[in-house]
Amino acid sequence: MAKAKKVFVCRSCGAVQSRWVGKCPDCGTWDSLDEESLDPNAAKDPQRGLIAGWDELNGGQPDESRSPVALPISQVDANAEPTMRISCGIAEFDRVLGGGIVPGSAVLLGGEPGIGKSTLLLQAAYSWAAKGAKVLYVSSEESARQIRMRAERLAEGRDEKDPARKASPAKADDSLFLLSDTNLARIVEQTRKVLPQIVVIDSVQMLYKSDLSASPGSVTQLRRCCAELVYLAKASGIAVVLVGHVTKEGTLAGPRLLEHLVDAVLYFEGDRYHSHRVVRAIKNRFGTTLEIGLFEMTGRGLQEVPEGSGVPAAMLGGKPRPGSVVCPVLTGTRCLLVELQALTATGFPGAAKRKCSGLDTNRLAMLIAVLEQHAELRLFDRDVFASSVGGVRIVEPASDLALLLAIAGSHLRRALPVGTAAVGEVGLGGEIRSVPQAEQRLREAARLGYTRVLVPSAMKLTVPKGVKVDLIAVGSVNEAVGKLE
Repeated sequence: MAKAKKVFVCRSCGAVQSRWVGKCPDCGTWDSLDEESLDPNAAKDPQRGLIAGWDELNGGQPDESRSPVALPISQVDANAEPTMRISCGIAEFDRVLGGGIVPGSAVLLGGEPGIGKSTLLLQAAYSWAAKGAKVLYVSSEESARQIRMRAERLAEGRDEKDPARKASPAKADDSLFLLSDTNLARIVEQTRKVLPQIVVIDSVQMLYKSDLSASPGSVTQLRRCCAELVYLAKASGIAVVLVGHVTKEGTLAGPRLLEHLVDAVLYFEGDRYHSHRVVRAIKNRFGTTLEIGLFEMTGRGLQEVPEGSGVPAAMLGGKPRPGSVVCPVLTGTRCLLVELQALTATGFPGAAKRKCSGLDTNRLAMLIAVLEQHAELRLFDRDVFASSVGGVRIVEPASDLALLLAIAGSHLRRALPVGTAAVGEVGLGGEIRSVPQAEQRLREAARLGYTRVLVPSAMKLTVPKGVKVDLIAVGSVNEAVGKLE
């Protein structure tokens, strides 16, 4: 029998070292190497058991269609019908996935504890089941009875919001299977018996394989369990949704290998003490990564935020508010009107604070420098705080003008007139640059009651037909600051 060999695996990048060192040579992370035993049988095919299990469904005969065959690119059928997606009926979740989940795909969903990952997936599982898809919900952290009790708490809101569930509750209940287990072999066995179209694993960090000596959640267990679940999805055509824990830095726990293995990586963002939640895709092989899904946590679970939601002009009150400017920003195919707020306070020269929430800190520092250089505002001894209201993280450069005016308005105690929005990118020379898809931004601003919009003068815009909004062209930072009253 081959003697087991000790190796050290980095929990951050998955690199293998022959001896322990304080700093991983590959990724530079400190104190991230864990001791593990190298399996002498690692050369064997780890998927042999899965292949044999699925071959039993074909009468004991191997399914040769799964064997890969190299073909010339000219012989690949480019006109083949695209894979039909499975829609869950939750429009915001389907939007992030690209229109629904693809059969045979693997999706990884991460987020902070208590933010609503299990709630969202349980609602999605019920919706999939109501539409006729067989779903297996595997929980490694809760019992089946706990899941049933949580599902009953969500039932009232689900019956009102989900027409398919209300029309056929028995169909949804009979198509949704619950399993509470942490052993991967038993989970795969139940999957072969149930033959679902979608499998939800909550969460992958708790799964283990009994033939590995490492504890659940270790790099070895995570890598092996995730690899076999992804292979299960590809070999059987079952869509697999994995829930992943996050570290204190906000990244998915475990090696980056998990994100490379799956087809889509979704992040659940937002403050657990606030009602709004944002689902964002950072990787998607079957769709764009620019879309976001907006939800609101209520007593009946997660509810979708209406399409095109934003800050209506009527909500801002009838008086101008210094330090507050609304900007129409684009996230994928949708336009949101987000309120940007800024506050300046007395600080100490050389130790002034620059803090922001939901915005890019580097962008904030750049805009402060532009105001000091081109608008002659004294901000080097002022603490500056900025935030985006509503929990949506803003990274688009088109929000520069709104944030700059919020900082200047707070410092000068002046504000834009009521019902005015601003959009534009600010350059280091103090110029206001153009932004894409301006017509869509203007239409959404007019729909929510805004009557004036500050736009870059370089764009030469005209008001779209049917849109009642006045355009105020500004070409420089000084012109924009001069519009504050």
